[in-house]
Order: sequence, then structure tokens, then C-alpha cells
Amino acid sequence: MSADDWWKCGIVYQVYPRSFQDSNGDGIGDLDGIRARLDHLVSLGVDAVWISPIYPSPMADFGYDISDFCDIDPCFGTLDGFDALVQEANAKGLKLILDFVPNHTSDRHPWFVQSRSARSDARRDWYIWRDPAPDGGPPNNWLGNFGGPAWSFDATTGQYYAHSFLKEQPDLNWRNPEVRAAMYEVLRFWLRRGVDGFRVDVLSQIVKDEQFRDNPPNPDFVEGQDPFLRLTMLYNTDLPEVQPIVAEMRRVVDEFSDARSSRVLIGELYLPLARLVAYYGLNAKGVLEGVQLPFNFQLIGTEWQAARIDRVVRDYEAALPAGAQPNWVLGNHDRSRIASRVGPRMARLAAMLLLTLRGTPTLYYGDEIGMTDVPIPADEVQDPFEKNKPGMGLGRDPERTPMQWSAAAHAGFTTGIPWLRLASDWRMHNVEAQSHDPGSMLTLYRRLIALRRAQPALHRGTYEALEAGDEMLAYARESEGQRLVVILNFGATPAPVPPALVPRQPIVLASTDPVRAESIEGPLVLAPCEGVVIGSANDKGPTTR
Repeated sequence: MSADDWWKCGIVYQVYPRSFQDSNGDGIGDLDGIRARLDHLVSLGVDAVWISPIYPSPMADFGYDISDFCDIDPCFGTLDGFDALVQEANAKGLKLILDFVPNHTSDRHPWFVQSRSARSDARRDWYIWRDPAPDGGPPNNWLGNFGGPAWSFDATTGQYYAHSFLKEQPDLNWRNPEVRAAMYEVLRFWLRRGVDGFRVDVLSQIVKDEQFRDNPPNPDFVEGQDPFLRLTMLYNTDLPEVQPIVAEMRRVVDEFSDARSSRVLIGELYLPLARLVAYYGLNAKGVLEGVQLPFNFQLIGTEWQAARIDRVVRDYEAALPAGAQPNWVLGNHDRSRIASRVGPRMARLAAMLLLTLRGTPTLYYGDEIGMTDVPIPADEVQDPFEKNKPGMGLGRDPERTPMQWSAAAHAGFTTGIPWLRLASDWRMHNVEAQSHDPGSMLTLYRRLIALRRAQPALHRGTYEALEAGDEMLAYARESEGQRLVVILNFGATPAPVPPALVPRQPIVLASTDPVRAESIEGPLVLAPCEGVVIGSANDKGPTTR
């Protein structure tokens, strides 16, 4: 078994900690709550849990404005509690991945407090400071993701500081070797505590143009869109200088890898495909020295249609550097939930797609029970994105609502008042209810994951695209002589499968029927939004975590 097998063959599960499980009744999820729910992750069958930021923070952006990179925010627990979580997760066969937020800190971080105290301070150059433009305004036209200029004026020192997001999130200066060294020590701090890897936030934005040139207008901008899209981020994202830094991060993480288990870097990268795959870091010697998994978000933004998804998968497979591990994502804490984007029936097909494609899948908490976006009234909005750009539908609260565990008060999430309102369907749609329903979404996820773990063709096999028409997506997965065929009907009507695609072997799993397993004697017709896996199941049992 390779040291990389856990992330190459395994499944990552994202926990948004505020919303997973509250252990002390304050309405906010915490580390002890995650510990209490580890058995759910074990029963689901995932291999690693990625936890969104849990560090000390004023919570201007709910943990992405960090005031101390090497501690735990009291609302989530303590370092001792974190150590206990790592130990218990490992005892249950689960790896643990943390968020690493390198682009910025909180404006209350001691580094920034020092930096803004005087132009002569030793940490002044740890952040990005510039003189005003000739008219006294910001140094250039860069925009903040959450609205307004990407610059705020500091009256004490008479300069502007850069912030890609909120003004409370000043950007670090990654051109400064001292900053890089300090941030690499942050990685080592958590690696020494047993962390198995990191998801790296907004990785492509950590280096800015040395000349601070204006960004050009975006020719594709349409009035009514997010104003941030008016400009093309030419000079403050995906610069060539990012790649050597990524390689440095990888070397730091590799210090803690051994023959039994490697550490993994996962990059958050919303980039075109040609640029995304560059973050694998293929060097002149043919070695991949970048992040092992540059997050592939194409299934989040792609039109949900068979021919389109077929094209996306083929193009992605063709673009991967030699030896690179593919990965797929259906949703996260920043994007509308899959069941809201495509509907509950199609969400079952999406689960089958995610868990049978080649590469590492990442699940977002609650998707395994079909959770949907929850409308949040204006007076209950928490997300600064929505507060700064009201009425544009950009808020992220709807996909961050509390996990629905049971029909108990507040869905079993808390004994207090939840920090965000629950979905209206939590009494019927929850983990406890779906655990006893053979036709539930949760049962489907468990069966898909168990099948993936048991079948080498699914967790490590090759991918072969098959021709199936405009409404149907078909592909084969093969390993060591085992071949499984996956056929997914994206159409709104029953559809016959082309006979040439159907092996004369049984249906191993169907997305619509928990007990459908049969020999195929005549024509195979798939119901709308139905998928099947056909082939000869391997009986060697699941892979070891």
C-alpha cells in the first residue's frame, strides 16, 4: 500500500465547524461536537475530514480573518480539545485536514498591529502598503471580492493597505522571505500536532504585481452582475511568482511525510482548466512538486447536462499532467448546495457521478442527506458578502445552515438557539430518519461509498469515455482486469441504453432503487435521473483506511 493511497483512493468530507454539531448549547458548532459525530463519518465510509478555519478570529468573515494562526478560537474549543479530536479521529481510521489561510490575516493579528503602527516598524513590509494615488485615492483600481476597492487608507501612517476581501483582512506580502518563513512555521506547528494535510485558501492570489498596475476591464461583464467582475484580475491573481512558493509549501509538508503516510496539500483555485493544472507543479524533470490536489470545481459551475459534463470530464482528463491525481467537488461552503442547483432527483445522479469518476472526491457536510439551501431573511443575514452586496444573491449563509441530525429539538444540532436558522424540512430530512430508510439519499451515499471502497476499478482504475448520446453519460472504469460500466440518464424521460454499452453482467448498483440488482437479459431502459453501475463486483472487500 502506497503512502499516498489514503488521499488518492479515499474520500474527503468537509465540515463547516460552526454548523456541524454544538456540544455546549451556545448555538455554534465546535470541536467536541465534531468528536461526538465521528461515528457518522465512519458509518458513511469517508477517509478524511477537512475542517474549515477554527483559529482565533474576530469573526468578521467567520474564521477567515485570523488573529492567531497557532491556537483555537474559544468558540470552537481549546488546543487540548483539538489534540483529543486528532487522536480520536486517527483511532477511528480518519485523517484530519485543516484550512490554511495564507493570503491575509485579521487586522487584529499582532503582526498587522505592529505593521500599521509606523512606517519604520520591522513588520511594515509584512503587509502590502502603498502611497495614495496623485488624487489622494487608492493606489490602483483593484477591487475587493466583498465590495469596494481592495485598499483602505490608514490615517496614522498616511498609506493604503491592500485587502483582497474585507478591510478587516489585510493581505500579507508573500514577496517578503520573513513572511514566507513565518507562515511555513504555521504549517509545521499543526503538522507536529498530527494534521494530515491542508486545504490552502485562495492560493492563486497570494502574490500581487510588483508594479501594482491597474487591472483591465472585463469584456464579458454584464450589468447586473457582481461589480467585482467589472475587471479582469490580471495583476493580482495567478502570477508566475506563485508557483515557486507553492513548491516551497509542498517541501515543508513533505518534511512530515513518511513511508506509511504522506501529507497532502489541496489548493482552492477558481481558474480556467489550463491554469488550474499548472498548480500540480510539473517541473522540468517530470516531477510534480505543487499541490497534490488543485481543487477542480467544474461540476459546480458547469451546465448540468450530459453532453456538457462529458466534455468537461474528457477535457480535464486530457489536461492532467502525467501522474497527476484528478479530483471532483459538487459543493462547498461558498457555493449553493447541489440539491438546490439541480433538484433532489438529479442530486442522486450527481452523487453517483461524483463517487464513480476517476480521482479523489470531496463531499460537503449535509449533501449526504440531500440538504438544500435555506433562505435567510434580511434581518438574520450573517455573511459579510451578502451584507456588503445586499439583494444580489451572493450570500453564503443558505449553504452553511446547521446539520440536520434528528427530529429532536433544533435537529439535534444544539440545545440552544442555532447561529443560523434550520431548513424547514429538518424533522423529516435528517440523518436519523434516513439511516432507517433503504431508499434515502444517505443510504445511497453509503452504498456508493462502500462500492467505491470495495472495487479497485472505482477507487484506482482507469477512465474510458463511452458514446451514449446527448442525454446519457457513460464511462468505464477498469483495474486489473475488472471493468465496471457507469451509465447515467440526465434526461427527463425514460431512455433505452444503446445495447453496445451494456455488458452481459448484473447491475451492481442503481441510483433510484436500493435493491435493483439483476442480470440484464433484454434492452436496458433507465428512468429519468437514474444511473446504474454494471459489471462483475470484486469480492476482496473494502480498502484499508
